[in-house]
Amino acid sequence: MPYRATIDDYTFLFDHVVGLEQVRATEKFSDATDDVTRAILTEAGKLCEEVLAPLQRSGDVHPARLENGIVRTSPGYNDGYAAIAEGGWVGISADPEHGGMGLPMTITTAVNEMMSAACLSLQLAPLMTQGQIEALEHHASDEIKALYLPKLIAGEWTGTMNLTEPQAGSDVGALSTKAEDNGDGTFAITGQKIYISWGDNDFSENVCHLVLARLPGAPAGTKGISLFLVPKRIPDENGAPGVANDLKVVSLEHKMGLHGSPTCVMQYDGAKGWLVGPEGGGMMAMFTMMNNARLGVGGQGVGVAEGAYQHALAYAVDRKQGKAEGRGTIIEHADVRRMLMTMRAETYAARAIALSCAVAIDMTTATNEHRWKARAALLTPIAKAFGTDIGNEIAGMGIQVHGGMGFVEETGAAQYARDVRVTTIYEGTNGIQAMDLVARKMMDGGEAANLLLDEIEAEAEAARDILPDLAEAVWQATESLRETTEWLINKDHRARFAGAVPYLRAFARVLGGSLHLKSAVAEPGSPREKLARFYVERLLPEHASLLIQAQAGDDGVYALTADELAA
Repeated sequence: MPYRATIDDYTFLFDHVVGLEQVRATEKFSDATDDVTRAILTEAGKLCEEVLAPLQRSGDVHPARLENGIVRTSPGYNDGYAAIAEGGWVGISADPEHGGMGLPMTITTAVNEMMSAACLSLQLAPLMTQGQIEALEHHASDEIKALYLPKLIAGEWTGTMNLTEPQAGSDVGALSTKAEDNGDGTFAITGQKIYISWGDNDFSENVCHLVLARLPGAPAGTKGISLFLVPKRIPDENGAPGVANDLKVVSLEHKMGLHGSPTCVMQYDGAKGWLVGPEGGGMMAMFTMMNNARLGVGGQGVGVAEGAYQHALAYAVDRKQGKAEGRGTIIEHADVRRMLMTMRAETYAARAIALSCAVAIDMTTATNEHRWKARAALLTPIAKAFGTDIGNEIAGMGIQVHGGMGFVEETGAAQYARDVRVTTIYEGTNGIQAMDLVARKMMDGGEAANLLLDEIEAEAEAARDILPDLAEAVWQATESLRETTEWLINKDHRARFAGAVPYLRAFARVLGGSLHLKSAVAEPGSPREKLARFYVERLLPEHASLLIQAQAGDDGVYALTADELAA
């Protein structure tokens, strides 16, 4: 399917909205100059437009399949992945010591989003590997780093993470996969894992699994979980893939979407693995990978939203129906125009939020300052949940723009909706993200949230001389969000959780408004101001009803008993 890389949006957001200049000013990321950034985005855009986008439909109609124990990937995926690997796109932010580019996560986020817009199923493979790279960089031994990181960064080997089991989904502490010490520095891993994205493929030399398992005598719950690196093929003395390990793909899930991405049931039968991090430190190490993936998944939602928008726009400017004036196509109809404006404004807001989160992560990496670490932690669940919610909503709206043809598979509109649907579920459901926001991320008494709200209000104050009506709307919405934040902090967890989802959405609404406002201030009178005005006047007001829901408490949620719900 055709796709156009939105490079101008990224560079504008970098330069005028999300503050990439702060990242470039640090010693660690001083090489990420404007010229380097634009060159990276341009080359990544070409890859997405010319190589990945043509594979979108192929992966949907020719799914990955399991053939005699080997996963066979969709036609063209082999060459597509080779182009990703050869271009160095897997290791954009990886440590140069092991072959990475060492560029900011902000740039990686933009590149990954473009890949998601072009072909989400294939993009998921390098995304999983990037998460494993970061986990190994932070927690693995020097020996493991030296052996595995160069291969993973080069894209020669791919990575996965194995958390979920049939009886242990979000409750990871209930897992039963066991690890037994072999007495030689390795461990025998036995158990079954499900929902393993890209658990196998036929285009990389090796597949490296990060597996959560429990050692004998380990305490119950998450404190007793350790992390192990378990390769498909055990490296020989030269570091090359050697004999097959005692693991296999049992089956592939038959899914609603993402057909080109094999979701595997993995079986480990005494497979040889190496401990990553300390015994009992599995969750700490795995969360490094999961937090990387949560921002990445938020970007997947934004990418699909962009792809669905472009697809719908192309249809709207071509489809003739009724007595439309101007072009004589449906883009002249008010409701179609409303949908397209909403799609573009929402996508822009979600993109800006994701990139703001990435900037905070980069500043944490470069400075290790508490305020940036707290900002990154606060924005991660918002970027993940809002980005994927918007991806789903925009993909659905894209079908609506197509009318009846949106319900017909050959137009390709429905694929976006089917593919993006899982993003609100994996890497922690969006409900869990919201609970994390109102609980763990508020353990500081709301300090991180209030610091962010202070900045938004200060920026709105500064914008009053340029765009007074938009600035006032953003300032008032921010103050309402602050009042609800204070209310939540003084409530118990049950009351917080009952209003967590609308609270997160309201927070994202206000963030989106503030980021649109910054764009408008940077280019008053431009199309960006027109888009900002649409968002602030028509979408931002939703925050008010959301905050009422957030403060409604838990009585209404539990008003009906389980039996009454079933009656």
